[in-house]
Amino acid sequence: MKLITKKRASLLAFSLSGLFSVSAHAHFPLMSCWLETDKVVCQAGYSDGSSAVDYNVDMFDYDDNLIAKVSTDKRSIAEFELPGSDFYLVFDAGHENPVEVDVVEISEK
Repeated sequence: MKLITKKRASLLAFSLSGLFSVSAHAHFPLMSCWLETDKVVCQAGYSDGSSAVDYNVDMFDYDDNLIAKVSTDKRSIAEFELPGSDFYLVFDAGHENPVEVDVVEISEK
């Protein structure tokens, strides 16, 4: 059986610590939405406080038909006209779990 040299052990420890530090800095997408007169306004971002500029937020009806697609502005805000039917909104930042907000979760600000 070969003995691991100090150099190899140090290299292995360094490599493993790099894996664990990446997961410690992970962040996930967030989105809050509210009603303003005849529109729906959503602010997208991340759990670490960073913004989500120029990301798509999609509006779907309950039959999963795309109603509208809007990109977030420089303030991470997406605005939609209020549709006449029930809907849900999706902010998919390319992570494993996109954010979905259902119309019943939205109220006036």
